[in-house]
Amino acid sequence: MGHIEVSEVTYALPDGRPLLDGVSFRVGEGAKAALVGPNGAGKTTLLRLIAGEVPPSAGTVAHSGGLGVMRQFIPGDRTVTELLLSVAPGRVRAAAAALAAAEEALGGDEAGQLAYAEAINDYTDAGGYDIEVVWDACTTAALGLPYDRVRDRGAATLSGGEQKRLMLEALLRGPDQVLLLDEPDNYLDVPGKEWLEERLRATAKTVLLVSHDRWLLARAADRVITVEARTAWVHGGGFAAYAAARRDRAARLDERRRRWDEEHARLRRLVHTLRQRSANNDAVASSYQAARTRLARFEQAGPPPSAPPEQRVRMRLRGGRTGKRALVCEGLELTGLMHPFDLEVRYGERVAVLGSNGSGKSQFLRLLAGPPAPQVPHRGRARLGARVVPGLFVQTHARPDLHGRTPAEIIMTEHACTLNDAMRALARYELAPAGRRPFHTLSGGQQARLQILLLELSGCTLLLLDEPTDNLDLAGAQALQDALDGYAGTVLAVTHDRWFAADFDRYLVFHADGRVRESPEPVWHAP
Repeated sequence: MGHIEVSEVTYALPDGRPLLDGVSFRVGEGAKAALVGPNGAGKTTLLRLIAGEVPPSAGTVAHSGGLGVMRQFIPGDRTVTELLLSVAPGRVRAAAAALAAAEEALGGDEAGQLAYAEAINDYTDAGGYDIEVVWDACTTAALGLPYDRVRDRGAATLSGGEQKRLMLEALLRGPDQVLLLDEPDNYLDVPGKEWLEERLRATAKTVLLVSHDRWLLARAADRVITVEARTAWVHGGGFAAYAAARRDRAARLDERRRRWDEEHARLRRLVHTLRQRSANNDAVASSYQAARTRLARFEQAGPPPSAPPEQRVRMRLRGGRTGKRALVCEGLELTGLMHPFDLEVRYGERVAVLGSNGSGKSQFLRLLAGPPAPQVPHRGRARLGARVVPGLFVQTHARPDLHGRTPAEIIMTEHACTLNDAMRALARYELAPAGRRPFHTLSGGQQARLQILLLELSGCTLLLLDEPTDNLDLAGAQALQDALDGYAGTVLAVTHDRWFAADFDRYLVFHADGRVRESPEPVWHAP
């Protein structure tokens, strides 16, 4: 069993801007705590501080029981073994790296052979071969194949959900007793999310997780830690009572601030009155000095914290009129993924694309997007209607065209506008503070909001959204749904978000056996 203790932690970003200030909380043994808050508030940074990847500017972080970490984004240039090693205990990772180096340097000399033999012993002592037995169970559960069959397979050949499921299997079955999970449900299909909910409830491990999936939070978390306004506060109950608890907290903070303002005004009036009286009465001078001292101490202590302002993300997806048939698919088959199917989507329809991981949903959207999206091998036809201009939201945020560029620079360059215009657009998405930071340094939610803003500015009339709510916080997801309600265009969205999917008109279900069929209702457990 393990625990996490964060005490008065302060952290400033490399450019000097304060991100966290005096954050304190404890996650006790066996607890399942959700870390929530606005995009960019510092949730991922807080996990990195706990993991020891970055040092705090002030304060302390402690934990016990061994620490397993799942990061928000998974590099695609790894093998299955490297993916599993990334969530293995530190001793195993170090011993595996030393073994790989000794094997690469192995030659016919005796010294090299001795070094290789020693590296094998160190890997054994670190528990490397023992954990490979665990990995065999993980790959069998997640991929349906034993570890020896997939150990050298490229992780990029797995779907995002398969990668997440594999890493979660390894963490939940592994020896680490404290788990830090950053968006663990991203890319999981609904059966995968339900599996994760059950496993989190059942495990004795201590878990701190970042997620924006309200179903998962309600079913798996027994407390909620909110990061906002550079600090954190803890709701000791489950997520079902969280919204009410947040409103009550805001009301208490507003009341405390109101009382502080009233007392401040009273003390200032008292000092003013006594100063006037002391000018003509020396006997009042001591009372005047005492009042001044009291006011100075009151002001030095400062006001209580104000309630954090509500987010106001204002998305203005406009679209435009197109031909009556926005999309027609005839005998369309993505090579090796699905059987041929026909589809007609008319202007203005909202179609949710559902199905298991690896069934071809993301490839379907990329095919419809066309260049510069990667080409997708297929047979049959997928034809866009008159005046249909597609815009693609990329699930993994893998946008090489944006890497290294700031949001302000991207908007100014691609949409021929001034810096002031770009910053005004960013402000509507609450991205102005991040306007001059490189794209790859933004949080996952900030990257998602920027992608949506770029779709808005592009004037596309067909939105192709691949898991758009995965990294959006609750306010951002609601803003997107509100914007889609007023969007004058057609929407196809791949999603595993049960709340987001409820407002769509039709559902296109991709089955694991290659069948594609329509449904008037969401189908999460396809036969």
